[in-house]
Amino acid sequence: MRCLLRGAAILNLSIAMAAAALAAADKAKAGKSNSSGEGAEVAFDAERAYGYLTRICKIGARISGSEGMERQQQLLADHFMKLKAQVKLQSFDAPHPLTRNPVRMSNMIVSWDAKARRRVLLACHYDTRPHADRERDPDVARQATFLGANDGASGVALLMELGNQMHKIDPTYGVDLVFFDGEELIYSDARDHYFLGSEYFAKEYRDHPPEHEYVCGVVADMIGDKNLQIYQEISSLHFAPEVTDSIWKTAKKLNVKEFVAKPKHDVRDDHLALNQIAKIPTCDIIDFDYGPGNSYWHTTKDAPAACSGASLAKVGRVLLAWLESVPSPTKKPEKRTSR
Repeated sequence: MRCLLRGAAILNLSIAMAAAALAAADKAKAGKSNSSGEGAEVAFDAERAYGYLTRICKIGARISGSEGMERQQQLLADHFMKLKAQVKLQSFDAPHPLTRNPVRMSNMIVSWDAKARRRVLLACHYDTRPHADRERDPDVARQATFLGANDGASGVALLMELGNQMHKIDPTYGVDLVFFDGEELIYSDARDHYFLGSEYFAKEYRDHPPEHEYVCGVVADMIGDKNLQIYQEISSLHFAPEVTDSIWKTAKKLNVKEFVAKPKHDVRDDHLALNQIAKIPTCDIIDFDYGPGNSYWHTTKDAPAACSGASLAKVGRVLLAWLESVPSPTKKPEKRTSR
């Protein structure tokens, strides 16, 4: 643990130094105008995005507090600082579910137009589950490495490629890409607590309001499935109906038929903390039909071979277009009385 904490400190220092070097570049939006002409669609590189997914999976497990997570954090920091984004770590400690020893976790926040007071949040989780616990063979469940190609790496790869395209679009608001840690440091569903990173982020936003305001947010999770079908998640329709509707309308305009404008699945995910604690209207873009009967979820079948760059590109195209036409919300999300 001592080595992991020292590595995190070095990463924080490298980020701070690079951020200072890029301060001048952060004063203005570089290349905001779309060189292909007003209304033209910005390309999303499917092959490159899939390359990011496979590269992340080659790290192996990215469990919160692990060496694999630290390697992934350095990869992401290097990637986004080369793109001249502002990169920050929001670090906190949480007890390990088994030992109760503190685990150092860090949400990563990547900002474009960092001085904009009104912002949009695009988020994913970047940790992986400790075990492939839905494997039928208990020995495989305990011993096999869970790669989390779709449940983890797909969202990260999506945001990495979005970063490559940010200078080509003219977003309605400032944009933050947020990578949540501690989404599923889970050894027992009955005992352990999900969504540690998003809950910490939401409480900090509520209890220590920053100078900026998040107009709305999007969480992208499990969006790399080769057989992509994204329905409207039920809690998203409740808490963030305008955001959800605007995303699916954008998909329809682009003829991305994998966005199905029908409700399906009530998913516990990072968007709940953003909606319920931070009061940021947030939609969860998630394909919760991964393999027959969702049979690949939390198993060793969640590997790059089950994912597709084309699927990442379909979600990326929609989000790039949506960022240029984000609607102003008319009301805050209300407390949901039943689940």
